[in-house]
Amino acid sequence: MPPIRGRRGRPRRKPRELFADRGYDHDKYRRQLRARGITPRIARRGVAHGSGLGRTRWVVERGFAWLHAFKRLRTRYERRADIHLGLLQLACALICYRQLPVVLK
Repeated sequence: MPPIRGRRGRPRRKPRELFADRGYDHDKYRRQLRARGITPRIARRGVAHGSGLGRTRWVVERGFAWLHAFKRLRTRYERRADIHLGLLQLACALICYRQLPVVLK
């Protein structure tokens, strides 16, 4: 994992906490994360919504939705990884270009 920018000093190589949805709610995953010094923020199954994880995870889900607007990324047709990576980078550039008018307003 690349270094995480932040405070002065030695850069962190792992996140402080991990956000996940109910699909990863298992004690095994929580133990593995704690053993690595990462605080798990995983929604519990069977508990009413409202834990607050949605505010953080929404950013990631929105990014996936933007990428899925490009059909060739939604269903991977390319066998070669370099072509797929190129299309992914092109899609990211187009998404950023579309967001510029929103940021500049």
